[in-house]
Amino acid sequence: MNHNNIDAILEKQKKYFQSGATLPVPFRIQMLKKLREAVKNHEAEIAEALKSDLGKSNFEGFMCESGLVLTGISYMIRHTKKFASRKIVHTPLAQFASVSYQKPSPYGNVLIMSPWNYPFLLTIDPLADAIAAGNTAIIKPSAYSPATGKVIETIVAECFPQEYVAVVTGGRQENAHLLEKKFDMVFFTGSQNVGREVLRHTAETLTPAVLELGGKSPCIVDNTAKLKLAAKRIVFGKYLNCGQTCVAPDYILCQRSVKDQLAAEVREQIKKQFGEHPFANPDYGKIINEKHFNRIRGLIDSSKVVCGGEVNENTLQIAPTVMENVTWEDAIMQEEIFGPVMPILVYDDFEEVFSLLADRPKPLALYLFSENKEHIRQVTERCSYGGGCINDTIIHLATSEMGFGGVGESGMGSYHGKTGFEAFSHTKSIVDKKTWMDLPMRYQPYRKVYRKLLHIFLR
Repeated sequence: MNHNNIDAILEKQKKYFQSGATLPVPFRIQMLKKLREAVKNHEAEIAEALKSDLGKSNFEGFMCESGLVLTGISYMIRHTKKFASRKIVHTPLAQFASVSYQKPSPYGNVLIMSPWNYPFLLTIDPLADAIAAGNTAIIKPSAYSPATGKVIETIVAECFPQEYVAVVTGGRQENAHLLEKKFDMVFFTGSQNVGREVLRHTAETLTPAVLELGGKSPCIVDNTAKLKLAAKRIVFGKYLNCGQTCVAPDYILCQRSVKDQLAAEVREQIKKQFGEHPFANPDYGKIINEKHFNRIRGLIDSSKVVCGGEVNENTLQIAPTVMENVTWEDAIMQEEIFGPVMPILVYDDFEEVFSLLADRPKPLALYLFSENKEHIRQVTERCSYGGGCINDTIIHLATSEMGFGGVGESGMGSYHGKTGFEAFSHTKSIVDKKTWMDLPMRYQPYRKVYRKLLHIFLR
């Protein structure tokens, strides 16, 4: 898109927000209902686009993208009035007579930059939060998922005028130009490297930012885990969307005494879930593009592959792959895999887990498979990570009742449900002081008796 057009859209949105048009709660709810209806009307096109971009089946596309979007929008429609209302808080006696309250207020003109791996979900979900909070929005979908980007553009154009919500298409030049502009808030989902660039730009204008990044999310398995069920759930979470999920288990950290049994169960589950020949499975997807296909293939050490390892350059597919005898120094442990390759590392004593993870970047997710309550308590208390599951994978993000986000290197800020509304809002603290009474003690000349009264009031 032409840079002048982008500048014109942003200027229109600033004026539109300043007019107060987005502030009334009934208007926000009406816009959310329009968005929900449009998503329903375009379900077939969304599914086709996801199939084109990522090879997702219709079921997976609905389960992981359009279905979750509809759930999130419906949640916001039901709760926006409550979330937007002011909350009365306690007023100290020294402030008598007054009422103290907190009032959520939209940031204003926000920028939403979304990734390619869940291109519909991770665009429309934060958009719904932004609308519920009363903002205008410019959306920048990833250029790597063009088919989904076109559907998003169609839906947004049907629902909203550009001065309210607009889609900017394009690649790096458009991204760079947008980041040079002054927004009131930026919401970014993507890689750590690009996240650093986003934060550098927002720091220059002191613009608040939410960064949803990624990292190497560990999956810890101890010797008390129910291995058959653990393998089933790990395989589901790891190879969903061909491993192109920010909260996918990046690697397994397994107690040595059960490693062989777990590995055997994982191989069995891969066959059960994807078949003997995954490339012949119509529900098995593909890597987004040749660049990422070659990157992932380069991480595979064929001498350590115990399952899978096959690749198809024509379809950009990599079979569900397991690697054993992996060390922390191997290439596959130096970066987030973001693909269908799962290394298995081992430990002996459970206390080792904490020392192994202590100095590594904080992951977006952590998973623990264990029946040992003490192990569960220690991991949830001692390890720093964005969120996770006990005895399951990835499902913690599929709820509107808990915020989802990273910590440290895996991001900052969170969203989903009420937390998403708050992410796109600034909460004002306001004291409404009454005029029918005015205590004299704060004014000069100060008197000793006032000091005694203040001591009583401020206790």
